Amino acid sequence: MAYPPRGRRAFEKLVDEAVDSLPDRFFAYLENVVIAVEDRPDPELLEDLGAEDLLGVYLGVPLTERQAGGASMPDQILLFRKPLLEVCGSFEELRTQIRITVVHEVGHFFGLNEEEIVAILGE
Repeated sequence: MAYPPRGRRAFEKLVDEAVDSLPDRFFAYLENVVIAVEDRPDPELLEDLGAEDLLGVYLGVPLTERQAGGASMPDQILLFRKPLLEVCGSFEELRTQIRITVVHEVGHFFGLNEEEIVAILGE
């Protein structure tokens, strides 16, 4: 496949591959999590998080902080296409970074902190 991937659908296919690569035992927990691609993070989101840019973000209440029986909005994991393309120089690098970003944000969904996620990814 050419780099950068042409079109949003080609990028979304890489996201789908990354999600499909997660261990099967995760999928029961992720069934109500929306995983979506946006071009860039909203400026308000960057301001709220004190960030200059993001590759991805988890929006929701982590499993470890949920109240039993409490209703909440669906959780979201957003991946930001243009920042990911900008930090990667090849198709394989992009594929790897998308997988790292998906695993990172799924880690936040499960309530893991940055240090725990880094340990899991072996970074």
